[in-house]
Amino acid sequence: MMPRDPLDFARKYTPGDFMRFSFWPGPNNAWEDTLALAQHAERTGWDGMWYADHFMPNAADTSGPTSECWTTLAALAALVPRVRIGPLVTGNTYRHPAVLAKMAANVDIISGGRLVLGLGAGWQENEHTAYGIPFHSVGGRLRRLEEACEVITRLFANETSDYEGKHYTLRDAPLAPKPVQRPIPLLIGGGGEQKTLRIAAKYAQEWNVWGDPALLRHKMTILDTHCEELGRNPREIQRSAIALLALSDDPAFVERVGAGGRPVLGGTAEQVRATVQEYIDAGVDEFVVPDFTLGRTADAKREAMDRFRDEIIARFR
Repeated sequence: MMPRDPLDFARKYTPGDFMRFSFWPGPNNAWEDTLALAQHAERTGWDGMWYADHFMPNAADTSGPTSECWTTLAALAALVPRVRIGPLVTGNTYRHPAVLAKMAANVDIISGGRLVLGLGAGWQENEHTAYGIPFHSVGGRLRRLEEACEVITRLFANETSDYEGKHYTLRDAPLAPKPVQRPIPLLIGGGGEQKTLRIAAKYAQEWNVWGDPALLRHKMTILDTHCEELGRNPREIQRSAIALLALSDDPAFVERVGAGGRPVLGGTAEQVRATVQEYIDAGVDEFVVPDFTLGRTADAKREAMDRFRDEIIARFR
């Protein structure tokens, strides 16, 4: 299975051409394991590498390690060639969007033009509380997300930018050096049908949500409707899905993986291939595999990645 040049995705990719498969190492991994898994994914033909933007576990016990997203992405940009990389997704509340645009431009330069800027409204309340970051209402966070998209879009496009919003202000603001990609693809994460999908329809080149094929089909119908109302071609937006992987001949294991309520891509290889085909038929362009259910050690995760590559990915190349 020959690796694909990620720059081809940015320059020549047409949604629906083929399914991309990307890997998401959890932020609780040690750096050495994250790097080893990312390099293994790159060597074995995966298409992308995503990373969560959180500061602590979303649990009563917050003592576990959680690596910071953007410093990790900068290191992966330098050390892992070929694949696309990006946050899935950056919490908008954690950084001023002008600062985020500067960070993204630099990581894109380091990577040689392989970054996707994933952005969402922010949802994990405990880390806002712990670090004294204001946790606004859902509406307040979404309004800030929409303004942030405008700020970032202007900074990528213009030598200097002015903007006067309710939450963010730019005055003769430069962004130099510019990223390799003009613009860096903006991915909006989330499934809110009234606001989040409308923001994606207005600003995004890509969109991502957790879900099974039926949910993706429903959400994409809403996204397409927003695009049409805004006068935009819906096929300008690539669509990606994420679900927990449970590639196993043991139905009890698949049931345990799904017990927490997250969507699951699970079952035998034949069943998983059939579900992947359902995602493709629904119009999904990329499937993201988190490592959360692939084992406790890096070796176990590599073994699970290789089985998925050999029994699933290879059938769709």
